[in-house]
Amino acid sequence: MDAADTRLTSLAHGGGCGCKLAPSVLQQLLASQPVAARFDRLLVGTETADDAAVWQVDEQTCIIATTDFFMPMVDDPRDFGRIAATNAISDVYAMGGKPVMALAILGMPIDKLSPAVVREILAGGASVCAEAGIPVAGGHSIDCPEPVYGLAVIGTCRPEQLRRNSGARAGDALLLTKPIGVGIYSAAFKKRALSPAAYDELVATTTLLNRIGAELANDPDVHAITDVTGFGLLGHALELARGSKLALTLHADDVPLLREAASLAQAGFVTGASQRNWSSYGVDVTLPADLPDWRKHLLSDPQTSGGLLVACAPARAAELAAEIAAAGYPSACVIGSATAGAPGIAVTAS
Repeated sequence: MDAADTRLTSLAHGGGCGCKLAPSVLQQLLASQPVAARFDRLLVGTETADDAAVWQVDEQTCIIATTDFFMPMVDDPRDFGRIAATNAISDVYAMGGKPVMALAILGMPIDKLSPAVVREILAGGASVCAEAGIPVAGGHSIDCPEPVYGLAVIGTCRPEQLRRNSGARAGDALLLTKPIGVGIYSAAFKKRALSPAAYDELVATTTLLNRIGAELANDPDVHAITDVTGFGLLGHALELARGSKLALTLHADDVPLLREAASLAQAGFVTGASQRNWSSYGVDVTLPADLPDWRKHLLSDPQTSGGLLVACAPARAAELAAEIAAAGYPSACVIGSATAGAPGIAVTAS
């Protein structure tokens, strides 16, 4: 095939946040890393597997720093760039901050892709950064066997606006701002089984900026935020449970899904990352005895540029869900609650 016509996904062994190392593998790799907590101004490091690092500059300002990159989950180069950029910027919003600039991370098989295709990837990422109101101020590129693109993103917030994944309180309600099923859609797309309407839905949800996180951080009744990405809803909820030292209950029937996610999951379009996710943390998740495997796969499905999981005061939950929906996230809803108890997740279903 001509380099201009090569299918991007054919050049990668994985795609999107499904490329992430399994949670169990990541824990092993980080176990021997030096503890960063001795730096007094480092408010957030690796201790609770949060979404970004946070450094307090002074009494009014915190700097948020993150990086995220992956291989393509779609073939359209501009869509790939847009999805990767939206996903990377999300980490700043998940901490309650606002992004201020980005640096591009680019690895391309230059013998397989034309410069025009690579320019389209970069243009897609730049368009999302423009939408977020930030520049792509630089970056780094390498010749790479598989196509890789993403961003390092810097953001800011005031100390009182910072929202960790460890701030949930007993009694809190749990909200989710976007539907899940992105990994299942990706698996179907790679096998040419995703409908055009579902593809449009996939791109729409993965390029929707999570800017609502910066607004939620101004509300004192919002106690914790994290974004749902490669470890799936269960994996990132478990990080929140462990960080907050709480037990979570998730109501599977209330979890919003992409329109064709259930039917595709039942048809067997499941990613290998979903299996790896479950193997990593299934021991800390209690499922109903009669929950079918396809529903379990949805809950562990790796999300690329997924929504925000929000812990808030229960009295405000319905109001906040309605406000989030009105702000452009129509699937936002309450999906569970937090209680005192050993960190873990209990899933309920009718």
